[in-house]
Amino acid sequence: FRLPSGAWFNLQWSQPSPPLHHHPGTPMQILTSLLTLIVLARVLGHLFTRWGQPAIVGEMVAGIVLGPAVLGLVEPNPALSGIASLAIFLVVLDAGLEMSFKDVQAAMRGRGFIVAVVAFFLPFGAGAAVAWAFDQDLMRTIFLGLCISITAMPVAVKMLDEMGLLQTAIGRYSVSTAVINDILALFILGVLLALPAQSSWAAIFATGGMVTLKLLVLALAVLGLNALLNLLHRRGVEVSAGPEKLAAMFGPEAVFGIVIVFVLAFGSLSESLGFHFVIGAFFAALLLDKRQFVAARYEDLRRTLSSITGGFLAPVFFAYLGLEFQISALADVGFVAAVLFAAIASKVLAGWLGGRAIGMSSREALGLGFILNGRGAMELVVASIALERGFIGQGMFSVLVLMGVVTTLLAPISFNAIVDQKMRERYRDTGQL
Repeated sequence: FRLPSGAWFNLQWSQPSPPLHHHPGTPMQILTSLLTLIVLARVLGHLFTRWGQPAIVGEMVAGIVLGPAVLGLVEPNPALSGIASLAIFLVVLDAGLEMSFKDVQAAMRGRGFIVAVVAFFLPFGAGAAVAWAFDQDLMRTIFLGLCISITAMPVAVKMLDEMGLLQTAIGRYSVSTAVINDILALFILGVLLALPAQSSWAAIFATGGMVTLKLLVLALAVLGLNALLNLLHRRGVEVSAGPEKLAAMFGPEAVFGIVIVFVLAFGSLSESLGFHFVIGAFFAALLLDKRQFVAARYEDLRRTLSSITGGFLAPVFFAYLGLEFQISALADVGFVAAVLFAAIASKVLAGWLGGRAIGMSSREALGLGFILNGRGAMELVVASIALERGFIGQGMFSVLVLMGVVTTLLAPISFNAIVDQKMRERYRDTGQL
């Protein structure tokens, strides 16, 4: 029959739907998959910690074992992807509260910017060279370079936090480099996505100018709010009075709600400007410190976030990365080997060169390179967008997923191989490896 809008609607008899527990994607199946992921991720994470490795290695192995690559018990799906996105948000929020805006801002200037530039453009060139050697077209060349140049900030901050190195020089330079690398990659992605079908040099420059303007808007929002908070602090204004009044009216949990809304607002601003929500959420979390809260409430907030992320959501996120591993990516062995070699060697070399250029010891610079080698979530975001828009095919997408999983697994293992527990404890105390 015809709807009032003018569209035709066709009615056909069909068989009754199967019971709820047999229906793919139903809440029951999602909860079962989630439970299975959490249990195995926590068990393997604990075992790997006992064996001297970070928990995230075991959590990713859990995803590989349960996923399509091995047992096929849990499939990647939109529901689990949504939970993984929530996990990224809270992991970044927790890390931002751990760190100081002033320290990260200082690490992004001067010498820190040198590390970030080297760590982006050297891997980008390596990826482009591999694509050229295997006769890939221009868009595949650009996207392979972009995916190799990325460092996944959520992976870096979680790994550093587990090792207790987030407040060290390696921690600050790793996070600032990851932020700058991801912003550069998303900047280039924004230009590519906004280009018209028939591109001229004038269109490319016009699009680049618009994306630059959007990046400036995000930077001004972050720096402007930071300047306002510093001004209020210098004038003796008690910013913490606002959250305390809300806590008195609505209960202690209102403070947690305020923080979530504030960080979500910055994440939404970042996403609306064409960048990943993680970028805005991280800077928003950095802006929050003890000056905006009573000390006791700030510690309660930290404990609550740590319990949610460490006990539940972070293992789901890293296990979900393991689910993305596909055996089909191994079809073209030569191309896979070239991509993995270029990705690992170029990022580690870039971190080492950048670290040495700013005065790090050789071991410290090598450790920086190993941490920057983890790609994980951000690389998968770029690869997924490229596949969705038709810039790359399923074959290259599978290779990029494999690269993201392998490099994320290798990052903590390789770092742990050169910096053991005793060295990390000494480094936290003395600042020297």
